Amino acid sequence: MKPGIVADPVLSQALARAGDGAFAIGPEGRVVLWNRAAERILGWSEKEVLGRPCCEVLIGSDVDGNRLCYRGCHVMSLLEQGEPVQHFEMRTRTKAGTSIWLDISILEAPAANGGRAMTVHLLRDVTATRELLDLVQQRLAPSATPNGNGTSPLTKRETEILQLMTSGANTKSLADRLHVSTATIRNHAQNIFTKLDVHSRLEAVAWANQHRLV
Repeated sequence: MKPGIVADPVLSQALARAGDGAFAIGPEGRVVLWNRAAERILGWSEKEVLGRPCCEVLIGSDVDGNRLCYRGCHVMSLLEQGEPVQHFEMRTRTKAGTSIWLDISILEAPAANGGRAMTVHLLRDVTATRELLDLVQQRLAPSATPNGNGTSPLTKRETEILQLMTSGANTKSLADRLHVSTATIRNHAQNIFTKLDVHSRLEAVAWANQHRLV
């Protein structure tokens, strides 16, 4: 660990044991912890990243190429305001220059021994999943809509549920949000799959993206 960087040893041990890639940044936005899984995914060693601003390491962007990682980024602004941050996906590059997609989750680690709080980033390589989604979208592309008349065959409620599915909501969270039972959500989901002639949530989400339903 570089001089001047102080990290909670308990948190350090927890990150070292984590199966997912993980790193922590201090209040100034600089990397203070970096685990082996993060090194395996991104190619940067702990020695190479400690003390650097995380935005210089990740340089992430969204699907449209908009920059997500920068000093005082939107994520850090939300955390400073005490707002929760949902997990999100972003595109970045490994040290070797390979383009990959990461699913990022953000946790705020409480201050220990009078120190200042740190922000933990958990990351997973979801490149293969994104490529599969793109493949499904390409396969669905030739048909404009299942009913062939250029309009969605879904009801207003089914459309609402499909739009929530695209944001990653699972059956329970959908039921809680719409104030219905999980059985009702499953029935709606089955109706959606039947009307769109798809066989899974992944294919339904791909259909929604292809037809600009989100």
